[in-house]
Amino acid sequence: MSLVCIDCRYINGRPSGIGEMMTALVAHIPRLAPDLRFRLLVSPHAPRDLGDAPNVERITVKASANGPGTMWWLPRIADLGGVDLFHATFNILPAGLKMPCITTIHDLMWMQHPEWCDDGWLLPVRRAFFQHGMKRALSQSAFIATVSEATRDALIEALPQVAAQTKAIPSGVSRAFRPWPVDPSTLAALGLDPKRRFVLMVGQSAPYKNHASAIRGFAIACAEHEDVDLLLVQRQGRHSGSLLQVAASLGIADRVRILPAVAEDLLLQLYASAAALLHPSLCEGFGLPLAEAMACGCPVITSDCSAMPEVTGDAAVVVNPRDTAAIAGAIARVLNEPGFAIEMRKRGFARAESLNWEQASLAYIGLYRRILAASTANPPPAPFSLEHAD
Repeated sequence: MSLVCIDCRYINGRPSGIGEMMTALVAHIPRLAPDLRFRLLVSPHAPRDLGDAPNVERITVKASANGPGTMWWLPRIADLGGVDLFHATFNILPAGLKMPCITTIHDLMWMQHPEWCDDGWLLPVRRAFFQHGMKRALSQSAFIATVSEATRDALIEALPQVAAQTKAIPSGVSRAFRPWPVDPSTLAALGLDPKRRFVLMVGQSAPYKNHASAIRGFAIACAEHEDVDLLLVQRQGRHSGSLLQVAASLGIADRVRILPAVAEDLLLQLYASAAALLHPSLCEGFGLPLAEAMACGCPVITSDCSAMPEVTGDAAVVVNPRDTAAIAGAIARVLNEPGFAIEMRKRGFARAESLNWEQASLAYIGLYRRILAASTANPPPAPFSLEHAD
């Protein structure tokens, strides 16, 4: 039986879209491919029941996913003996891997717009790190998977020569996200007034999330809606203070609330209760909050660029994320037109139903089998040229 190693270290107790993707894939892939063996590289903080299928073994790796140990010394710090195929799951490919590799590329922001990823003093170091790892992934991977057609298109536009060895495998949405009865006491426990409506934002604090523009759009839309608040669940990041300053400058500080990451059951309550999800990012590889909100029956307002129109289909209002007036108009329409909001909910349910983790898992299994078969019959493919990678 062939042995596939999957790097699952983004499942580490810290909320992230990649972590959610890997949790879903690990729950499905071993069960759907009983003829393959799987070795999971896991974080010390991974759940104990992760990878409990009979054809799975776990190797705990203390080194962080995005650290020097992973980038340059993974074969020295993790047991990769006997591995026939390695799946790098978070954009970068470690050095020194002798077996065929598949890399999942989520987006190209670190290559094309690093300023969207980080605005701190470590940006030059982080940019060099991620660009190094992504260039290795693009030059040495036997195959590249992307989480959306939008990311695949952007990759092929930058590197046309990788087209034949790149496939989009769209993410899914957990079936835990579904219509949920609203519990006013739960909202009150989070510090929310159950009698007031709120617009919800979910995501880490990073420049590409465009949260300041979202707050400005909300201020315009809700100038005449004193009964509507804005709630941001900020899964990661350090910019809550600056965002509250933006709200204060607009005179709406008392109507903007920022929560840290919340447990899934609480997030379900927020999606079910919100008047809309506001998600005007500048870029998304996929955008799991979009799928989660649609599955819960929450109307979605998002951007007209990157993967967001692809993920939401006809089930969202899409706007130019740099146009605060357009953001405001979309919010006002959802708040002021109950019939329109109901129609968005119906479309959202239908769209979310098509986003299936089992389908994504089967697609990855197909890639595994394809690369394993090719590596048995032929030598590894020639590296891609990175002449135009920058």
